[in-house]
Formats: sequence, C-alpha cells, structure tokens
Amino acid sequence: MTRLIGAILQAVGLLIAGASGLCSAWFTIMMGTSGDFGPLPGLLLLVALFGGIPFAFGLGFFFLGKRIARKTPIDESDTFR
Repeated sequence: MTRLIGAILQAVGLLIAGASGLCSAWFTIMMGTSGDFGPLPGLLLLVALFGGIPFAFGLGFFFLGKRIARKTPIDESDTFR
C-alpha cells in the first residue's frame, strides 16, 4: 500500500512541477520576445514567485513519493556529511 501512495505522490508531483514549469517558461519566453526588456527583472521575480512555489511543491511531492515508494528509513547518522 505504501508503494501505491508513493507512486501517486510521484505522479501528482510530476504533474504539478511539469505544468507550472512549462507555464513559467512559456510566459517568460513570450514576454521576453516582445522586444521591451525594461521590466524583465520584475517579470522574472513574478515568474519565480508564482511559478517557482508550485514547482517546488511538485518537486517535494515527487521526492517524498520516491522515498515512500522505496521504503527507505531516514538515516540521521549521515545527515551532515
């Protein structure tokens, strides 16, 4: 059962990260090709804020699902190596 939950988390994480990453990339490319590069730093901040947060959550879900599916316990002895 834990492998199923891990696989579901991985799939959901990939869907979230993929959708937000593609949307952020498309938005950045389309705004960058307009020819006006003045608001580009503000644009990149907006993309990082609104696209980066869901992307990070998607990656988090993916790696959490990967850990759950493999059933590997967290070894705290080599945390800071």
